[in-house]
Amino acid sequence: MTTDRNVLGGELETCGTDPLTGFYRNGCCNTGPEDLGNHTVCAVVSTEFLAHQASVGNDLTTPRPEFGFAGLQPGDRWCVCASRWQEAYDAGVAPPVVLASTHERAVEVVPLATLREHAVDVPADPSALT
Repeated sequence: MTTDRNVLGGELETCGTDPLTGFYRNGCCNTGPEDLGNHTVCAVVSTEFLAHQASVGNDLTTPRPEFGFAGLQPGDRWCVCASRWQEAYDAGVAPPVVLASTHERAVEVVPLATLREHAVDVPADPSALT
């Protein structure tokens, strides 16, 4: 089995487990043939990003218990579709990106230089920042 790589060329790191993210709901932004949306960008969602996504028909804040989805809050780390992240970038509301947790396939849609513009280093335990 091959190891999924991040956009920096290293091993793909976990994006988020609370809420549990990823197309495969394993905490990572790994992808495969079933992932038609290319959920490969590990974003730290912002209020502006969530509002923009809702305005274009991608409601990420409303809980959907039937899918085990509690809804996102600003600050959550979430694997978003590369095209949705690019759409938000074009609208001036791109959320920060955790490069070590962003799958290498994201650059099929978003240039690495653009992702780097929004790169943040988020510790696995954000409470360490307080």
